[in-house]
Amino acid sequence: QFLYFIAFSKNSISIKKRTFIMGDVKKGEKLFKARGAQCHTIAEGGANGVGPNLYGIIGRPSGSVEGFAYSKANSESGVTWTPDVMDVYMENPKKFMPGTKMAFAGLKKKADRDNLIAYLKSMSPNFSE
Repeated sequence: QFLYFIAFSKNSISIKKRTFIMGDVKKGEKLFKARGAQCHTIAEGGANGVGPNLYGIIGRPSGSVEGFAYSKANSESGVTWTPDVMDVYMENPKKFMPGTKMAFAGLKKKADRDNLIAYLKSMSPNFSE
């Protein structure tokens, strides 16, 4: 599977092709429990923790979970959490969104990000590609 990114600037248009490998949901769930569950819940109707509840995150606008106090950077980012955006974000959250409160260094391995995104997609029933 390939994703194509089109970037527009004042004087040019560039198209980048990225390979997006489908991840393993079970491995992603295990990774979430090891690296994400300390701060986030992911149950339908679940409470917010240090971070917001991530149920339905894929396809949702950033900063939109009711009752969670987001950073200004997050709530005003205009980001929608698609799989490709999540991939870039999860590699280095602070680089992607300067000013975020999330104290997570990121996942450097592409396979880990793919697996986690597969799990997050499986917990996002309103998302369709």
